Amino acid sequence: MSLRLLLSCAEASGDLYAGALTRALREREPALRIAGLGGAHFQSAGGELIADYRGIAVTGLTEALSKVPEVLAVRRRLLASAKAEKPDALVVIDSPDFNFRLAPGIRRLGVPVIYYISPQIWAWRKGRINAIRRFADLVLVIFPFEEDLYRKHDIPVEFVGHPLVDLITTTSAREPFLRKHSLSPSAPCVALLPGSRPNEVARILPVIAGAAQLIRKALPDAQFIVARAPRLKDELFAEVGAMSRTAVVEGDADTVLAAADVAVTASGTATVQTALHNTPMVIVYRVSPLSYQLLRRLVRVDAIGMVNLIAGEKIVPELVQDAFTPEAVAAEAVSLLTNQDRAARMRDGLARVRARLGAPGASGRAAESILRIARRKSHA
Repeated sequence: MSLRLLLSCAEASGDLYAGALTRALREREPALRIAGLGGAHFQSAGGELIADYRGIAVTGLTEALSKVPEVLAVRRRLLASAKAEKPDALVVIDSPDFNFRLAPGIRRLGVPVIYYISPQIWAWRKGRINAIRRFADLVLVIFPFEEDLYRKHDIPVEFVGHPLVDLITTTSAREPFLRKHSLSPSAPCVALLPGSRPNEVARILPVIAGAAQLIRKALPDAQFIVARAPRLKDELFAEVGAMSRTAVVEGDADTVLAAADVAVTASGTATVQTALHNTPMVIVYRVSPLSYQLLRRLVRVDAIGMVNLIAGEKIVPELVQDAFTPEAVAAEAVSLLTNQDRAARMRDGLARVRARLGAPGASGRAAESILRIARRKSHA
């Protein structure tokens, strides 16, 4: 009988990693059947969608309340699938708010649980490690410092490296890419990455669009490329799309980042992606006021940007909540475009971050570990 896996990822970055992981799994086990919660990347790699994560994706603690009925329905569908199909393992990818509630119920069915890309317990809500100990048979971590943390709590763990190291690809060289979008290769270019969830983009893009206008006042030849996540509504990008010397490019963030001199990016996986392109950046973020007050009580680190957390120091400026204004964003971006020494120091810091992300082949190493556990279960 072929091996069967159930997979759960509830956000865009998780879907990207799920796609790479599924390809690596199927290369090693061609008859593998894998189904679950994911998106386009997971599906195109050969995964069967039981539910699409885009129906439940949202940012912010209070904002998530509006999605509770959909979340509960998706969880019931995944649990029903596990009861009917009896998978050899459940693979959960990040998304702790969803996966912490899904995994225990499926593990009670006798299904081993592998947590790939575990939540940032070292940054906030450290007590979650006790829940992970109760339901995870193995944790696959993407940062080397995470391995010791789990070992100290007697949780089986393996460091596999960061999958983005292999996933960074561009579709075009800088000059033809810019010319294709009616932009000049000789003028300064700023990438704008407002996030991947609708409510996130709605909060962030208008502010960075305002910053773009101020940047152009300081640097009249400045031009902008907006990296648009797939399947977002056109109206979210109407204002920025109407700006002169501005291109909106869907589904090609790597090429956007490779072509840019500076990036303004929402906090999240995109900051690591930007670091891998060695592009100087400004990190921005905003949630609802109530969500922010709740998060402030939970977070135990001084930085929110993944690149700063990996570096162990603030190498990239962060403009969060009330500090996130068009004026502040523009000032940071103009400084990076005009102060070459500052930009060079930031690139040095980003190179150090890249060195800590591990060697290429993370998805393959993760696949080997998952298959080892699934085969053991299948032969039991």
